[in-house]
Formats: sequence, C-alpha cells, structure tokens
Amino acid sequence: MTEFCHIAPTKYLDMFATGRMSHLVLAHLIEEDKEYTKYYKETPRLPGSTLIMDNSAFEMYKQGKEMYPSEKLLEMATAVDADYIVMSDYPGEPVAKTINAAMELGPMYKNQGFGTFFVPQAEIGDIDGVIESFRWAATAYEVDYIGVSILTAPNMFGVESGNNLQRFLSRWKLMQMLDDEGILDLAKENGKKIHFLGMVDGPNEIELVAQWLPYVDTWDSSAAVWAGLNDIEFDRSPTGLIKGKNEIEVDFSYKGSTIKQMAKALRNMKYIDDLLEDNDDYEIQIQ
Repeated sequence: MTEFCHIAPTKYLDMFATGRMSHLVLAHLIEEDKEYTKYYKETPRLPGSTLIMDNSAFEMYKQGKEMYPSEKLLEMATAVDADYIVMSDYPGEPVAKTINAAMELGPMYKNQGFGTFFVPQAEIGDIDGVIESFRWAATAYEVDYIGVSILTAPNMFGVESGNNLQRFLSRWKLMQMLDDEGILDLAKENGKKIHFLGMVDGPNEIELVAQWLPYVDTWDSSAAVWAGLNDIEFDRSPTGLIKGKNEIEVDFSYKGSTIKQMAKALRNMKYIDDLLEDNDDYEIQIQ
C-alpha cells in the first residue's frame, strides 16, 4: 500500500508525524530550524521506515527564490540520517538542467551511502520533455526514486495557476501518459521507487489516480494537517476541498492552533489514510 507522509509545522510533529512509516523532510528547515532537526534526528523511527530529504524546490519556486544549493544537500541529509536525497531539480527550466544535475549528484550521493531521488522537470508546456525525462529516469543508474511533482504535471500542460480543474486533473493525465508509454512498468522492472510530491486541489486525487497506486510507494503532503490547522476540514465535494487547495503556504513556525483545529487535522489525516486503504485493491499488470 502507498505510505503517506503527513507534513506538519515543527511544533506539531510529535502529534502528526510520530509513528509513520514514511517521512519527507525539507532541507532548508534542517538548516534553519534546530527543533525540526532535533525531532527528525532524535525521534526513534519504526523499523523499515523511510526518511526522504527534499531539496525544498517547491517552496523555493513558489517564493520566487533560487533553488537550495546542491552542495549543502549532503550536509543536511547527514544531519537527520536521511535514507534518500532529492537531487536538485529546476521547475520551469529546460529538461537537461535537471538531468545533468542528477548525473553529477547521483554518483556522489550513492558513494556517501544515500539513495537518490530524481524529480523530472521541464519548461512550461514541454509535454514531450517531461515524458522523456521520466523515460530516462526509469533506467538511469543515477536514480533510485522518481518523484511525480505537483509542479511538473501542471507546468507541462501550462495549468499551474488560474485553472483549478485542469490542475486537479494534470497528474492523472501524466500518469496515464506514462502508463501508455510503458514507462511505469519500465521503472518497476528496474527497481525504481515512485513518490507523489504534494497534493493538488483536494484529497480525492487519490481516487482519481487509484489504478496507479500500486506503482506509487510513497506520497507526501501538508494538505491534511495545514488545512485542519487553518480550520478547514475535508468535505464531500468532488475534490474533497470545495474551495480547492489552501494556497496559504505552510508556516512551519506556526504555533497557534486550537484543540478543535488539531482535531480537524487528525480527521483530515484519517480521511487520506482511509482513502489509500480503500483503494488498495489494484495490482500491477506488467505486459
């Protein structure tokens, strides 16, 4: 079954992250937030659990900042004993820039004992470039894990902002294209893991992509916790969030939630976990 990584502000990690089988942590927070680093360094993890260190590309891209420096990723991953490092990726930029970074960083990270995580990126509207980047990753020595990003899918179709319906459907369409091209099977045949980075306009994206969940090892999002802490609870609308994604970026220093809001966050988490369990009856059928 796909394991979900629920992302939470630092103060609430004990409540929302402890005891999960998969975790995704952010490089820039490891550098800036001592309590965040201490939690992931010192909190005992379950046997067989996975800790992925993200390169913070989504956060930097959304804030219009430069990507987190590649040369710091090893140091940050070591600080929390990560299992995998998300290699530098460049949303909205040419395919080759992200692939070339992986070709340089992959062997370096592997030599230091870390697994490697590659996130295909391309210029906005470059559908063919995204597909070919996934094809490269499916066989590349430099890649252990492949990330399917909530930036990559909308960007390739040019629908990342101002078009919530198309954005909600974009990762479903990308997975369909990867399936049709045989790339999902190729990745699994070569022992690659697959991860969904983030969640678009509601938790019911899980139902939308249910047939491909057997390919998806892990999935992360702040959607459940951050919505709850902002007094938003998943609902019975088509996406599960009638107003779409909460566009307020996560404040990891946030400390002001009420008991009622924390309860909403826990119910949101259960909503996602239950959806994944309910849709756990598909099987990979490799031709």
